[in-house]
Amino acid sequence: MSLSEKTISIVKATAPVLAEHGEAITRYFYQRMFSNHPELLNIFNTTNQKTGRQQAALAAAVYGYAAHIDNLGALSETVQRIAHKHASFNIKPEHYPIVGENLLAAVAHILGDAATDDILEAWGEAYQFLANIFIEVEEGIYKESESHKGGWRGTREFRVARKVKESDLITSFYFEPVNGEPIADFKPGQYIGIYLTPEHSENRCIRQYSLSDAANGKSYRISVKREGAGDTQGLISNYLHDDVQVGDVVELSPPAGDFFLDTNNESPVVLLSGGVGVTPLLSMLNTLTALNTSEPIRFVHSALNGSTHAFSDHVNALAEKHDNVEKVVFYDEPAESDQNYDHAGRTDLGLIREQIEIPGAHYYFCGPLGYMSMVNETLQGWGVPSENIHYEVFGPHKNI
Repeated sequence: MSLSEKTISIVKATAPVLAEHGEAITRYFYQRMFSNHPELLNIFNTTNQKTGRQQAALAAAVYGYAAHIDNLGALSETVQRIAHKHASFNIKPEHYPIVGENLLAAVAHILGDAATDDILEAWGEAYQFLANIFIEVEEGIYKESESHKGGWRGTREFRVARKVKESDLITSFYFEPVNGEPIADFKPGQYIGIYLTPEHSENRCIRQYSLSDAANGKSYRISVKREGAGDTQGLISNYLHDDVQVGDVVELSPPAGDFFLDTNNESPVVLLSGGVGVTPLLSMLNTLTALNTSEPIRFVHSALNGSTHAFSDHVNALAEKHDNVEKVVFYDEPAESDQNYDHAGRTDLGLIREQIEIPGAHYYFCGPLGYMSMVNETLQGWGVPSENIHYEVFGPHKNI
C-alpha cells in the first residue's frame, strides 16, 4: 500500500496550517479522546497532559509527518523511537482507530470550514498509512521481546528486592521476577516500563525508567530522581521513594528503546551526563568495564554538588581499576565540604576538550534539555560526525 499523489499533495500543502494550529488541535484531541474513552487514561501520562508537554510533542510529530510525507525514509529514526515507547506502554492495534477518529475530529473542529472533505479524506488516508507502519514495527518489537531467553510480551510481575539511596535525590530499585525464572538481557541505555496504581491516583500510571546497571539475567535496576511534588510533577517518583517498599510487587514491560551502546563497535566512547541523566550512561559504563574493552572510555558527569551526586564512589572505583577509564566531574555549586569534583561551575566542555576529543569516538549523552543542547552544539562545533552523536531525551521527545 502506498499513499496517493493527491493525498501527498494535500497533506504537504496543509502542513503549515497544522504547524500554526497544531497545539490547539492536539489539546482538543486529547480532551475529546479521554472524554469518549476514559480507559485510555490508564495508558497516557496525565502529568505530561497537565504540563502541555504531550500536546506539544504530538503537534510537532504531526507536523513532521506532514512535512516529510513525500520522503518518509527521513522519519525512520523517529518511527523507531516512538514505536519503542508505544511498546513499553503496550499499545495495541485496536488503539489506533480510536486515535485516528478523534484526531480527525479535532482537525475538523479547530479548522472549521477550512477542513474540507478533501483535506479530511487525505489526512484520514495519511493517518491510516502511518498507523499501519507503527502497528507493524511495534509487532516486531513485541515478537523480539518475547523471543529472547527470559523475554515476555505485555507485563510481568517483579518484586522489589532492594531499595538503595544513592544521593539526596536519587534512589535505586532492584527488581527480581516473582516466578524466579530468567529475565531478558537488554542493550545498555535501554529502559523498562513500570506499571503502578498509587492509592491517591484515579488511574494506573505507566512510566519509563532507564536501566542503570549492566544486564545480569537475574534482576533489573532503575535509579529514580525524586521530582518536585505537586499536581503537575513528581507523582510517580515520589510514590516510588515514599511508598514502594522492599517486597512489593510491580508490573514491568520488557526492556525497550532505540538509544543504546553498540557493544560490537570497537571505538573510543565518551559518556556525558547531567543529573539523573547518568542512569543510562552508567549502564553503558558498567557494561564496557565488564567486557574489559581496551578502547578509551571517558565518563563526564555534572551535578549540583556532592549531596546530589549519585554513584560517585562506584565510578571512582571503576576508574581506579581500569586504566582506560577516565572520569571528570563538574559541580555547579559545590559545598565547602565537597572534594570529589574536578571543576566548579556550569559544565564547560572546552575545559576538557583535550581529554574527550578522541578521533573516532562515539559520544553518548543524557540530561536536562539545556545541558544536552550545549553538548550537542559543542560536539557539532568540533566537527564530530552526526553518526557518532547519540542522546536520549527523558519524556516526550524534543529536538535539541
